[in-house]
Amino acid sequence: MKKRRDPEEFSMSFLDVICCGFGAIILLLMITKTAEPLVLEKSVIDLGGEVVAKKDSLFEIRGQVKELQRQKDDTKNALDDLLAEIATKKDEESLILGQFATTTDQATEANAGLDQLAAAKQKLTEEMERLLGLGFKRSSSTIGGIPVDSEYIIFVIDTSGSMQSNVWGLVNQKIRETLAIYPKVKGVQVMNDMGEYMFPSFRDRWIPDSPQRRKSITDRLRNWAPFSNSSPVEGIQKAVSTFYAPDRRISVYVFGDDFAGGSIEQVVDTIDQINKRDENGRRRVRIHAVGFPVHMQRPGRRAFQFAALMRELAYRNDGTFVGLPNYR
Repeated sequence: MKKRRDPEEFSMSFLDVICCGFGAIILLLMITKTAEPLVLEKSVIDLGGEVVAKKDSLFEIRGQVKELQRQKDDTKNALDDLLAEIATKKDEESLILGQFATTTDQATEANAGLDQLAAAKQKLTEEMERLLGLGFKRSSSTIGGIPVDSEYIIFVIDTSGSMQSNVWGLVNQKIRETLAIYPKVKGVQVMNDMGEYMFPSFRDRWIPDSPQRRKSITDRLRNWAPFSNSSPVEGIQKAVSTFYAPDRRISVYVFGDDFAGGSIEQVVDTIDQINKRDENGRRRVRIHAVGFPVHMQRPGRRAFQFAALMRELAYRNDGTFVGLPNYR
């Protein structure tokens, strides 16, 4: 009886299985190697950078939007201010046109009154000559309390905003009335309260008197508005120191509504030093003043100071102060 051979530990089938398993593992490794993980990671990194860039762009756009909104608000505010200013200017224009119309009516009435006065004066002169004789002369050379014995006239006019806005037509009227009481003078001059000349071509010299020159003064006055500090001191000093001469009779007419200066006493003393008295006790020039009623409804310190200053200057310098009670 043959002895049975022992069975093999590893049969052919088992080896086939093992080989197939290793082959499968190698195949998996080869497949996995073709899909590199680095490419996926780089794509993720690139997308993250784009997100950051988009966020930065978004913040920049939001900043630009805020800046444009701010510019829009500023432009709107500026436009509102401009519209308000235009409305104010229109109101001022309406007020000026109304005042101009009133002034024109007053000037017409005044001219009619002057014509009547001239006719009455002519009749009175003829009657006086008949009754008193041809050699009769007035004992006093004053009209309305103002001496009219001067041969040269200087106007010192406050050109501040309060005068321009409220009584400029009345100022022109009073200048015409003042010139009317001097039928003929040797020279005229006009400057503002700062000493600035109305006609620079006549700086530091007299304007020859004539009807045409007088009309030029009143015409130029309508639009004449140099800077003013509402203090007549500089203009008076300039007028006296520049035009005084021993052989001239000069009157200075100061037109204003308030005084924004300091000490009244200091101003009076300064004018006293310039406008000294001669050997006969007469001042170099007469100083008259006309106060306009701009601040009469609400009189304040500056209006009172102007009245006090002009009254004292007129008293000390052989002149007259006239305060107008209203706009007529």
